[in-house]
Amino acid sequence: MSVKTKKEFRVRRHLRVRKKIKGTAERPRMAIFRSNKRLAIQFIDDEACVTLAGASSNAKNVEAAKALGTKAAEQAKEKGIKNVVFDRGGFAFGSNLKALANSAREAGLKF
Repeated sequence: MSVKTKKEFRVRRHLRVRKKIKGTAERPRMAIFRSNKRLAIQFIDDEACVTLAGASSNAKNVEAAKALGTKAAEQAKEKGIKNVVFDRGGFAFGSNLKALANSAREAGLKF
């Protein structure tokens, strides 16, 4: 029996969620990635295997998450994206992701 790391557990959670979530051209997947230093968002069409838009921040605090959510929603609107499927990427829906999602909703995206 091998020792499991936090990363392996996160990847398993992400794969379990991804079985149920698929992005389309009309409703792309809003994929979130959180590293130790930054946050990143991509809008992905899984049928065509294409990234439609993306944004990232250089910080990982709540203020940066709010700004990133607003910035990503504006970029999505420019591409004609209004409805998305939220993919938290196996990360906990804590303060940063919650602030990011709420600011994206306030900017006009519908989950």
